[in-house]
Amino acid sequence: MKKRQHRKGITSEGGDGDLPMDKDQLKAFYKEQIALEERIVRMVKKSVEDTENQLVKYLIQAVAIDSNKHALLLNALVARLESKTPFIEEKKRDELGRDIQEHIEMEAKAIKTYSELIPKTDDPGSKQVLEYILDDEKRHHLLLTRLYELVIEKETLTEEDLWDLTWKDVPWHGGPGG
Repeated sequence: MKKRQHRKGITSEGGDGDLPMDKDQLKAFYKEQIALEERIVRMVKKSVEDTENQLVKYLIQAVAIDSNKHALLLNALVARLESKTPFIEEKKRDELGRDIQEHIEMEAKAIKTYSELIPKTDDPGSKQVLEYILDDEKRHHLLLTRLYELVIEKETLTEEDLWDLTWKDVPWHGGPGG
């Protein structure tokens, strides 16, 4: 079966007659996914609480943190559908802009540090984890840079801006690593 792709919606599996999900269907889908991600977090927490192998424990907990991140992103999409994204007052916007700029600088430093460390690492397992972290840092830097551009501009944020901010440069779109 074909899966039709639409820029602003999700479709179900099927033929050429599929239409994008409406707002209520999207909201229900997002909420189901939020529940699933939250269940993963609870399950992981319980499954590793008595694990003595610290490597396994921390790697599995990292997956739980990603699941928590996914739930937060999905909650942002629900808020977007419910129009719970009011404009930010100028004073708050300026404060957020400063904080985001500082975060961008920290992400840039982390990217530089990991980029320098990876070639000096000969352990394949360590290298794989460090590369995963580096990829995350690059995505964070890009997302924060775009968010900063949108927050400090006094123009209205369009749905297109928010969509591009969320998905334009995400390589996995929900697959492994994302």
